[in-house]
Amino acid sequence: MNESMQVEIAGLTLKNPLLPASGTYGYGREYLPFFTPDLFGAVVTKGVSVTPWVGNPPPRVYETPSGMLNAIGLQNPGVERFIAEALPFLEPYRTPVIVNVVGKTIEDYVAVVERLNDFPVVSGYELNISCPNVKEGGIAFGTQPDCAFQVTAAVRKATRKPLIVKLSPNVTDITAIAKAVEEGGADAVSLINTLLGMAIDIRSRKPVLGNVVGGLSGPAVKPVALRMVYQVYKAISIPIIGMGGICSAADALEFIMAGATAVAIGTGMFHDPMQPQKILDGIREFLKDENIGSIAELKGIAHD
Repeated sequence: MNESMQVEIAGLTLKNPLLPASGTYGYGREYLPFFTPDLFGAVVTKGVSVTPWVGNPPPRVYETPSGMLNAIGLQNPGVERFIAEALPFLEPYRTPVIVNVVGKTIEDYVAVVERLNDFPVVSGYELNISCPNVKEGGIAFGTQPDCAFQVTAAVRKATRKPLIVKLSPNVTDITAIAKAVEEGGADAVSLINTLLGMAIDIRSRKPVLGNVVGGLSGPAVKPVALRMVYQVYKAISIPIIGMGGICSAADALEFIMAGATAVAIGTGMFHDPMQPQKILDGIREFLKDENIGSIAELKGIAHD
């Protein structure tokens, strides 16, 4: 293990600070022609729900300047098929597996976590709180501090494994949400999830996406994501996984300097499947050129 790249987050020791963003890596099989899950410091899976979700109607993806819109709708086969098909694939690898958990009620989140707790291959959880809370009229769990606190606290009671909460940027003050999930028992936060956006086909005079709105990701959101990581770092004491438009080693280093302990790549892998390897090589080269002994030395240095 290259100790200069090693980081600690949520009780886990990662051999490097790079993760795949949930929803962009599937469960790992899709990228086997390019690299194995062991390339990453930890693997974050696509979202897992109690029962299968069919997702949104097509079209689901649309390219935008410096980014993309997606309205997949968190389609997934449900926790039982995840256990039967995804976990056996991931188990032989040495990289920690963090399961992204989705739900429409607090009970949904708890049920997924309780079902997975006894599987040693599952190292921890990432709660996607951008999901619509059906008991609150469809408002996302992550847009109100009290809702974010409640779902975090409920899952915290259900597991002793590391708990990461993924924050939505579609709020007025993301630091208030970050503080709420820290109080609820989160071991770390990841941010940002996608920004809400849309596109219109001027020929048909209709929205491009079947769901009308979708999540904007890619380089276009990076300045917003970086600003939010910078703000959250000053507001909480738990670690941050930064993401949003990371496409190069320089991008990743900016997030770390803003306060992130680790970073995640998502849309960038669609553009270039070899980008994760290039980012890791670039970080190592930067540390060597700058005579820096550990990537951890750079965390939050932009605040000094």
